[in-house]
Amino acid sequence: MAVASPSAPSFSVSFRCRGAAESCISNRLTWFPSVAFTRRHHRQSLPCVKRLSIASSLNSSRSSQDGDVQYEFQQRGWQEGSPVYVKLPMDAVGPTVGQLWNAKTMSYSLHALADAGVEGVVLEIWWGLVERYAPGVYNWHGYKELVELAMRSGLKVRVVMAFHQCGTGPDDPHWISLPRWVLEEIQKNPDLAYADKFGRRNMEYISLGCDTLPVLRGRSPLQAYADFMRNFRDTFGHFLGFIITGIQVGMGPSGELRYPLCKFELRYPSCTSEKLTWSWHSHELGEFQCYDKYMLASLNACAKDIGMPEWGNGGPFGASNLIQNPENTDFFGSDNGSWNTPYGKFFLEWYSGMLLWHGEIICREAESIFQGTEVNKSAKVAAIYWHYDTQSHPSELTAGYYNTSTRDGYLPIARMFARYGFTLCCTGFERQDAEEKKRNPVSSPEGFLRQLLLAAKVCDVPLEGENYATTFDDESFQQVLKMLKFYSYGLEKYSLSFNFERMDKNLFDNRNWIRFVRFVKQMSDANTFRANLGIEDDVHWSSTSGVDKIGTTFAYC
Repeated sequence: MAVASPSAPSFSVSFRCRGAAESCISNRLTWFPSVAFTRRHHRQSLPCVKRLSIASSLNSSRSSQDGDVQYEFQQRGWQEGSPVYVKLPMDAVGPTVGQLWNAKTMSYSLHALADAGVEGVVLEIWWGLVERYAPGVYNWHGYKELVELAMRSGLKVRVVMAFHQCGTGPDDPHWISLPRWVLEEIQKNPDLAYADKFGRRNMEYISLGCDTLPVLRGRSPLQAYADFMRNFRDTFGHFLGFIITGIQVGMGPSGELRYPLCKFELRYPSCTSEKLTWSWHSHELGEFQCYDKYMLASLNACAKDIGMPEWGNGGPFGASNLIQNPENTDFFGSDNGSWNTPYGKFFLEWYSGMLLWHGEIICREAESIFQGTEVNKSAKVAAIYWHYDTQSHPSELTAGYYNTSTRDGYLPIARMFARYGFTLCCTGFERQDAEEKKRNPVSSPEGFLRQLLLAAKVCDVPLEGENYATTFDDESFQQVLKMLKFYSYGLEKYSLSFNFERMDKNLFDNRNWIRFVRFVKQMSDANTFRANLGIEDDVHWSSTSGVDKIGTTFAYC
């Protein structure tokens, strides 16, 4: 039983292009009739309370004729720089009854973001909350509240279709499991979950080996994902292309197109210690997740097709132990590793090919479902770079990316996204080789990103960047600009944006806020952005006067 869509509010939308003198930090919804703000490159700064009271007054305005709310949407042009979006807290919607937590505080925070020039917010919609109790029964209530709140704040919304688990377990403060009825099916049939060679199960995401099989009470996982997206489209149809301008389709753990890395992934912010997370990741090889019966059946069939049935009994030997030097393994060694033998190439082509097929069929479904809605579709690729400077790139191989020193594993993914008009999203833009190599000499976040961004450029795929962890130092922001320069350099027109990870109380600390607003300005103002990319030398930007007055009073905590 699907939840019926409420009757859509009446909107009056007009489009107009603005001259350079009227351009502002962000182009978003503004209410009319409204107070006229004087703008050149940014809003005139006002104390926080005055800003919010003005916004509240504007947001309570109504048409004098029929009481309907009217909006004016101002369209972004290529010349206006690149927008910044901010990810909302993962617990913005409660896990029990799907209600928005602390709506008043959230409203204040969203108004502050809008006033800083942020284009919009990124909202993760969790399968495990919306379709929690029974198949086909959807509860969108809290998410509808959030979208409407963002609309009233003058912000656009990017939605993430989160078909994965959040957090590492029930004790994790960010814990959101798969739907309960899905977990019940996994208990009956454990092979719906990924498994490594030791039989350890990972239930972050349903195994892609059963994508098209009716294993979820008569539906396949692909059908369940499609029904979820279709019901979302029907419920939020009057917002699509207007308020909701982007939809990122989850394709694996963390929403990324990849396999799980191990039984329990340690990821910031789910772990209490980022240092623990990264000391683990700096040496983690990962395990091939191909030991559920569905993945093994596929591998066995492919091995028989090429006349090598003995290659279809499981993953590679000598590729085990999560944390060790890859040079000490039989499979990943640079000189004599079997990754570069006919068997290794067969297995890695099959393993990565299954992941590509998984992405392909989900892209196809999403393209069909959202056709005609004018929303931008995107998907995320994982930033796995901690063995990038080795020959075999072991942690990328176990994640499903057949990327080695002799083979480009990201170009096929970019080509797939290009076929379906998807934007490529990737994290880790703030990571620097100089810092990461102190932990792990063979790590290279910059090398990884350059390769991925080059694949996107070659395939003419738009880009969404993200930071891996919430940091506010100037070096991290400048590193983001540096990596975005690599993508945009030489392109007359480019579709480029950034999702900032993530809104919390630290964002609204005075010093952090000043740095963040400066970064938003650098991204959103075309001339300043191009200057930071080294395209123009005579454009400079100084800190917005009064921005230090935006404090933590109305910050989301």
